[in-house]
Amino acid sequence: MKKFFLLFLMTFLFIGCSSEDDTIYDYVGTWSGSYEGSDKGVWNFVVDTEGKVSGTMHSDLNNENYVISGNLSPSGDLNAVVGLPSKGDFRGTLSTDKKGNGNWSNSLPNPAKAGTWKGDKK
Repeated sequence: MKKFFLLFLMTFLFIGCSSEDDTIYDYVGTWSGSYEGSDKGVWNFVVDTEGKVSGTMHSDLNNENYVISGNLSPSGDLNAVVGLPSKGDFRGTLSTDKKGNGNWSNSLPNPAKAGTWKGDKK
């Protein structure tokens, strides 16, 4: 009986810890930072409990805002588009230690621009 109980307990713990839904909560909240390259400025976005990402990117060079929208995987992989209309990418990785970094690109306005971004969770 004791072995059965231990087997049941271990199975329950294994199943309880393997759910992907548990990890997305490490990223939920407001993230912000800066970007640089052929343009520079600041960005911020919010990650919701389903991994949806929405926010803005503000250009210091042309004083314009661009929409960021996309999704975050439970492992922290960010896959988003930037611009209105969407003419660019905002991709990277968020970590459970509240840091993030990646690459961005935008073909509007001409000429196309690209660079890197970094930031953290607030």
